[in-house]
Amino acid sequence: MTDVQPILAEASAAPHSAPVSAQVPLPQVPLPEPTTLHELVMRSLDDDQAQEVVSIPLEGKSSIADYMVIASGRSTRQVASMAQKLAERIKHAGFGHVRIEGLPAADWVLVDAGDVVVHLFRPEVRSFYNLERMWAFGDQGAA
Repeated sequence: MTDVQPILAEASAAPHSAPVSAQVPLPQVPLPEPTTLHELVMRSLDDDQAQEVVSIPLEGKSSIADYMVIASGRSTRQVASMAQKLAERIKHAGFGHVRIEGLPAADWVLVDAGDVVVHLFRPEVRSFYNLERMWAFGDQGAA
């Protein structure tokens, strides 16, 4: 019993310190860096909680890009935010500058990143234009 008492006395005499969780950071497992522009776009949209993300390979269908990515946001604010963050991430990853069109209204925002073209919509606008049907014609059987 006498061995325990000095330890308890030292612990109570020690100055108040921060909780253990604040002193020892939890190890974070880094995500692998995206190796392609397409991977970066898909991860960015996932991080920003884009809805109904569709990636359409354009190889053999068009020379404008390698992929067309179509996604929805819940509001004009989310659509605009996703577009701006995507452009920022692409630039910081070293893939160059992108062109953005439609940002002021943010009903339909086009992000042209060169090899990947991204269309971000509000759900109502997306269903009206139905780009998936127009561009994915070779991937589906006759309807």
